[in-house]
Amino acid sequence: MQIIEHTTEFHLAGASAVAIGKFDGVHLGHCELLVKIIEQKQQNYLATVFTFDTSATAFFGGEEKELTSKAEKRKIFAEMGIDVLIEFPLNSQTAATEPEAFVREYLADRMNAAYICAGYDLSFGKNGAGNYALLEKCAKQCGYRTELIDKVKVGGEEVSSTRVREAVRQGCMEKASAMLGRPYSVSGCVEHGRQLGRTIGMPTANMIPDKDKLLPPNGVYYSKVSADGKEYKGISNVGCKPTVNADGVIGVETYLYDFEGDLYGRNIVVELLAFRRPERKFDDVDALKRQLEEDIDAGRTYEASFV
Repeated sequence: MQIIEHTTEFHLAGASAVAIGKFDGVHLGHCELLVKIIEQKQQNYLATVFTFDTSATAFFGGEEKELTSKAEKRKIFAEMGIDVLIEFPLNSQTAATEPEAFVREYLADRMNAAYICAGYDLSFGKNGAGNYALLEKCAKQCGYRTELIDKVKVGGEEVSSTRVREAVRQGCMEKASAMLGRPYSVSGCVEHGRQLGRTIGMPTANMIPDKDKLLPPNGVYYSKVSADGKEYKGISNVGCKPTVNADGVIGVETYLYDFEGDLYGRNIVVELLAFRRPERKFDDVDALKRQLEEDIDAGRTYEASFV
């Protein structure tokens, strides 16, 4: 996958099929757009995603935490088969681009758009005034065709990044997973912790998530971990480990069932499957160990329910 970043000066050599959006979460609604442009590869069009290197919501104020980091988005796009990813610089100058000028300069001239798909809630250009109607209006003159994609619904509700975010904030991981089409995940590099888990016979993998990553409420979650191309079942604590840690740093600590080895310095992906219990402070390490043993037993039962 070709990645174009940190520049407004680019030009695609071939005709492209384009999907435009923030793609925060890359949920089922987003995937509907992505599948459409990937289908256009049969016409020898480049499947092209146009998004922003800074969240539009964060730039204009409001939500700061994101469902997917830049690295996570890139991984999803690449795995789906996207050819070109444009991470457009969002700043005061580019945000002031008139919508019709955006269509002509970037979509038509720089991206050689032959096909553009979008949802009815698309907005772009100065004051967000650009929309699907404008794309249609410019289509014939600019030499592309458009397709309007309906909202995807799950459980009778339209899928949106806002609804996914609400589910994650409430710790409703199954609901978030249903809208994403995959479990909500947190990725990062395994770091050295206090290694308390080893002393009580429960070694764990510790990870500090990206500072902009939205995390669910502090607590213990049934989880699945991907590392070095393999998957492991586990149980994860999201929080600051108040029994043994006083620095208040929020991390994700995971005990992997039936795993032997060393993951330090390696990148892992932790999928948070379901909420187990809130995080709490225990009187001593022995009490913590007893609770962890109960959590692990509950996790194995949870795991077995899907076999």
